[in-house]
Amino acid sequence: MAILIDKFLLREIGVAFFVFFVTRFAIHTLFLKNRSRKLPPGPKGWPIIGALPMLGSMPHVELAKMAKKYGPVMHLKMGTCDMVVASTPDAARAFLKTLDINFSNRPPNAGATHLAYNAHDMVFADYGPRWKLLRKLSNLHMLGGKALEEWAQVREVELGHMVRTMAKSNNQGKPVVIPELLTFAMANMIGQIILSRRVFVTVGSESNEFKDMVVELMTSAGLPNIGDFIPSIAWMDLQGLEGGMKKLHKKFDVLITKMIDQHVATADSRKGKPDFLDQLVANSANSDGERLSLTNIKAVLLNLFTAGTDTSSSIIEWSLAEMLQNPNIIKRAHEEMDRVIGRNRRLQESDIPKLPFLQAICKETFRKHPSTPLNLPRISTEPCEVNGYYIPKGTRLSVNIWAIGRDPEVWDHPLDFTPERFLSGKYAKIDPRGNNFELIPFGAGRRICAGTRMGIVLVEYILGTLVHSFDWKLLEGTELNMDEAFGLALQKAVPLSVFASPRLDASVYA
Repeated sequence: MAILIDKFLLREIGVAFFVFFVTRFAIHTLFLKNRSRKLPPGPKGWPIIGALPMLGSMPHVELAKMAKKYGPVMHLKMGTCDMVVASTPDAARAFLKTLDINFSNRPPNAGATHLAYNAHDMVFADYGPRWKLLRKLSNLHMLGGKALEEWAQVREVELGHMVRTMAKSNNQGKPVVIPELLTFAMANMIGQIILSRRVFVTVGSESNEFKDMVVELMTSAGLPNIGDFIPSIAWMDLQGLEGGMKKLHKKFDVLITKMIDQHVATADSRKGKPDFLDQLVANSANSDGERLSLTNIKAVLLNLFTAGTDTSSSIIEWSLAEMLQNPNIIKRAHEEMDRVIGRNRRLQESDIPKLPFLQAICKETFRKHPSTPLNLPRISTEPCEVNGYYIPKGTRLSVNIWAIGRDPEVWDHPLDFTPERFLSGKYAKIDPRGNNFELIPFGAGRRICAGTRMGIVLVEYILGTLVHSFDWKLLEGTELNMDEAFGLALQKAVPLSVFASPRLDASVYA
């Protein structure tokens, strides 16, 4: 019996040693294999929190500085998360075109959870049937080429209100605050398409409160949140960001719920003339069995009212500010417009293809002041390789659009505002619609901004109308502040306030 037990023990001990050495060999081999998979270069960062403190208050600027040291594809340990940053056109192309499908999802974050109805919207939703349905309906009934043509008259009417308001302010000797007027006009344009009504009657406290809410949303959603990168301490809300997001979400939810309730109450008045919300409700299912809930619909309305007003208005404001610094640009734009349009009528959208210098001004603003300095983050579904570097599964991707637009290896004199660069030579055929990675203000690939077409139309038409209709002058004794305020949308730190005096025939402002 003792001999049998000894043999049994020896066998078990032998098996245990065999398993121990095989496991140790496997772990050692895996360690060597992973170590041979070289991550992109980047700063070491701090213990636990990683590179989070290095981003400062202007992450796009700090990341651009780091890229000069570490290269076009840079790795940062952000808390417990891996992040890569692409800072050149080639690097952006590698991620957003070659590896587009692998980076088609968004990472979980507080903004998506607390502001965007737990990612039930179009911006933060996972790439899949629901996202495709939201995107399809938005393109078909609001953001696509045919839909944009159908609501051209709405843009014309609302811009007429804006022009008359500005002329009235001039007659009263008052300056105009550009972002306030732009938010008012754009919110009413979007309101008429979505809800068949203007959402604001006059520029005032109600529209300004809405503008402040939009700016707060874009700012809080754009700031790096410690809890996103160290999930185990997210409950502590160390920066107070999540608490602010929850309060702001309640305000927006009250506003959007009110809009929907009023829309339902006026359904009979729209028979035969459905608006975007009607179409969204009527077509809220697809062949995959995906259906849109009330939460999805609210989330999409939030997307359209916030991103639809803030991103385009910031571009127009930056463009006017740059032109005020460069009066010769305004002079040349006026000469082109007077030649093509004259001074007896307002600019029309059909005039824009005949105004190459205006289009060049818009492109130059998209380059130097992209509305989204860091594209919305994406996350890798599977491990991959870029430029010979290993990118682990679950790595967050950020493309520094701001840095690409100011790269001296891509652009001649990138800090200058020079629209002429787009009229001839090597930059003439560059377009901001996501195909030329030197200029991707709306991103690129599957998750390119759904409102790219609308954004370009609004910027060209509204900016063109403002430049054509008015002469511009700063308030006496003030200097033009060109500082940036970071957020999902890149705002001017100090809103542009100017005198706008009519330069067309008086009948245009009647």
